[in-house]
Amino acid sequence: MSEPAWDPCLSPVRRRAARGRERIRVVQVMATGTNGGAQEHVYNLVTRMDASRYDVSVVSLSPGSAVRKLERAGIDVTVIDEHDDVIATATLAAHLADVRADVVHNHMFRAEIVGTKAAIALGEAGHRRPWVISTVHSSRIRSDEDQDQLRRLTSSIDHLIVVSNSIDRKVVEEGRTAAPRSLIYNGVDLDRYDHQEPCCTLRDEFGMEPGSPIVGVVGRLELEKGHPTLLEAWPHVLRSCPDAYLIVVGEGSRLDALHEIAREMKILHRVVFTGRRDDIPAVTAAFDVAVLPSYREAQGLTILEAMALSRPVVASKVGGIPEMITDGVTGLLVPPHDPPALAAAIVRLLRDHQLADTLGRAGHDLVHDRFCVQLMVKAVEDLYDQGARAIRPREVASAVG
Repeated sequence: MSEPAWDPCLSPVRRRAARGRERIRVVQVMATGTNGGAQEHVYNLVTRMDASRYDVSVVSLSPGSAVRKLERAGIDVTVIDEHDDVIATATLAAHLADVRADVVHNHMFRAEIVGTKAAIALGEAGHRRPWVISTVHSSRIRSDEDQDQLRRLTSSIDHLIVVSNSIDRKVVEEGRTAAPRSLIYNGVDLDRYDHQEPCCTLRDEFGMEPGSPIVGVVGRLELEKGHPTLLEAWPHVLRSCPDAYLIVVGEGSRLDALHEIAREMKILHRVVFTGRRDDIPAVTAAFDVAVLPSYREAQGLTILEAMALSRPVVASKVGGIPEMITDGVTGLLVPPHDPPALAAAIVRLLRDHQLADTLGRAGHDLVHDRFCVQLMVKAVEDLYDQGARAIRPREVASAVG
């Protein structure tokens, strides 16, 4: 009987072990320490990297729940809580010199600015300049001043990572072509999102009737995530499925405004705001339909997590989402800002159980094939190896060859 095929999504990345002195020193720089897709990306990356080959630590330019989560996982985190970029850059440069960083990996706008300038400052001060990588996580259109600053710094960045083709087009439109680019999709941690039992206490926590359908959205409560459109769609859903509940998972600046929308629309009795949850996989597994109604989106990691759990999904046709979902095959796509279309897609999946199951299975298989965290980690580690060879080629040649 032949051996089963090796699956990179279910098996660890196989690499040659490195001696301790040869470990590649990587410093991840996060713009903020609060929750979000970029911070989840950093967590998935650093907790999966090969500790025998990489000495990884994190610098966050503000405190927050993401910092605490990394610390609980045993990751070395330094917080530089300084609003002045000049002081933050000098502090980070001193830290990078102290840990003798080989690679600096920036995440989000302010980290790109501060992290890249810190690396430049090291070189100008006569220290060895670390190799600089920046991941572009956001689809946000920044001011002309911000874009100009990024363009000028891009020539000092050794490699850019984009998380979707949509983000790659944005980077090109912004004129950031001076650095090589790689497309590396954010990956889903299948250890957490593959075989997960639904949260058994969810209905009791929020007083939901047994057996009632649950539609859920997971994401920051910020305007670009499209929650107003989902709330406006909900009365349409209730006309067809009056026993359904909408669960809104997450925290953010728009909580009070969203509460007010739900109150004015007289749907608060069928809408649950859970706030921040530490059991997102179990909560997502309890959804009958997962929704992402974003107005803009770099990739849409939360919808991939739902797909990994075989949940049927409905999402806006914006940004990188169509690269994750083929309409009618692995989920349903709807125009943004269109409550009737969003409601119709949700109702379709709540009523057509065969379609929902078919889309759920197809989405699950797609995540396994293309979007697991192991594939992401291997691709990023390959770039770290490339940087290490450039920074100290003789010392690491045997380790990364």
